[in-house]
Amino acid sequence: MGRAFEYRKATKLKRWAGMAKTFTKLGRQITMAAKEGGPEPDANPRLRMLIQNAKAANMPKDNVERAIKKATEKNNEDWKEVVYEGYGPFGIAVLVETTTNNNTRTVGAVRSYFNKAGGSLGTTGSVEYMFEHKCHFKVANKEGLDLEELELEMIDAGANEIFEEDGSIIIYGEFESYGSIQSFLEENDFEIISSEFERMPTTSKELNEEEVKVFEKMLAKFDEDDDVTNVYHTATGL
Repeated sequence: MGRAFEYRKATKLKRWAGMAKTFTKLGRQITMAAKEGGPEPDANPRLRMLIQNAKAANMPKDNVERAIKKATEKNNEDWKEVVYEGYGPFGIAVLVETTTNNNTRTVGAVRSYFNKAGGSLGTTGSVEYMFEHKCHFKVANKEGLDLEELELEMIDAGANEIFEEDGSIIIYGEFESYGSIQSFLEENDFEIISSEFERMPTTSKELNEEEVKVFEKMLAKFDEDDDVTNVYHTATGL
């Protein structure tokens, strides 16, 4: 097992904990994908995968259709993905992915979460270099599938780690390889359950029990914010 497996095992993956928040955030991403690449899933790979993610999250079909329709409306909100970087308490590097239609509102909120925890919002590039941008796919297992053979077949598509988890197959690759990995899976009749992007830390800092409590209070503030999609950090011990 490689580093992606160990990272995934150690990560609690509590993102989008509430169902309502899940639907809100997926809806925004679907609208953005439809606006950028068109409303037809067959011609828009990113939209196709987000619809699959929505299905995996049990998001109602009507919600998905409304999100796609918003992309074609004249007065639709202009949602954008913005990444913020900074340091939380105890010198922990933190990278925050957001989806926002009001950057002033979002940056103000993000800055306040850092400040109240004793950290600070940084500038672009201040901590991003501490994370590797990866894509990962979760696909249904096939009877008799040889993981080592599959990994060899997918190297040219950009995959660099494949392992089994809870009866499904997890595939990690470089961020830029998202499209080629998706194409390989679809062309070879794999059932794609979901796909996401990850930012895996290349360094880490262990927190003690008391420090964990403080750090998790800050993470809870980010989690409560509808504009925040994902939070990545270099802390261990959580």
